Amino acid sequence: MTQINRRTLLAGAAATGVLAATASMAQSDKIKANPNLSGKSILITGCSSGFGRLAAEDFARQGAKVFASMRRMPRKEAEELRILALNEKLDLQVLEIDVTSDKQVEDGVKQAVLAAGGKLDVLINNAGISYGGPVEIQDMDATRHMFETNVFGPQRMARAALPAMREAKSGLIINVSSQLGKVIVPAYGQYSPTKFALEAMSEAMAYELVPHGIDVTVIQPGGYPTEIWKNANENTQRLLERADERHTSGYTQLIAQLGQRTGGGTTDPMDVPRAMADVIAMPAGTRPLRRAVHPGNKPQLPLNELAAKVQTDWLGASPYGPWIKAVHNA
Repeated sequence: MTQINRRTLLAGAAATGVLAATASMAQSDKIKANPNLSGKSILITGCSSGFGRLAAEDFARQGAKVFASMRRMPRKEAEELRILALNEKLDLQVLEIDVTSDKQVEDGVKQAVLAAGGKLDVLINNAGISYGGPVEIQDMDATRHMFETNVFGPQRMARAALPAMREAKSGLIINVSSQLGKVIVPAYGQYSPTKFALEAMSEAMAYELVPHGIDVTVIQPGGYPTEIWKNANENTQRLLERADERHTSGYTQLIAQLGQRTGGGTTDPMDVPRAMADVIAMPAGTRPLRRAVHPGNKPQLPLNELAAKVQTDWLGASPYGPWIKAVHNA
């Protein structure tokens, strides 16, 4: 359990300067230079819009071999990406992957791994959905849909990609969570519960993958003006249309504000792909477990720091200690 590997070596004296820089970057979204992603093979889920679409385009322009996946193909968003790749001569391939489908995940990841030469350098679990409303009005269809997409989807993708990463003793998994994966706002339904679960799963994987030289980083965006708000409002409206009055009657004020939510204001959604690229470019073994991304308030930061301290204090002297300390750069 305490075996030495590339990660623990890099997390030691050889990387002291890098670790100090990593700690400061984890508190800031200011990225001073475009990282070089040339030669990296990167599979991204949820590329029809938002962070996934922006990341796919940006990483391909930086020289990465990008597999941009989305569900329900054929669709115009997929064709747009294909035309963009053709016109700009980008190494970008569009794949159909619905992260709620075991078969599509297995087939899509297998296709990407083969095209990448046997292993993916980076898996980005970006696909996610949201419904609004108090937890009581979330019927089981809505609840299953959110957990299938936001939690079980990343689990499926990781299970499909990890055997090849472990064989190569290298790789990076980036899971896109949210500020709401650590803090709670009422009437966001099962969104926070799914993101809390994703945070916990990501941290467990980060520890377990230390001996295999594979990093896990959680990206925690604040509010940005992407399609998730429009999609969430549509999901919420359908939920309300089928909701039973015996569940909705106690939440008149909370329900009145649903369906019209927007977020992010004038913030730049490219903050998130830039943060991802920054993490990808870091040396293996020095990447932060969590990266908060937003130009404004980041209420989760004290909780991130406390969680790291608690884990290190609790398990640092146990047989798991080297894994815990490697992940938290302790």
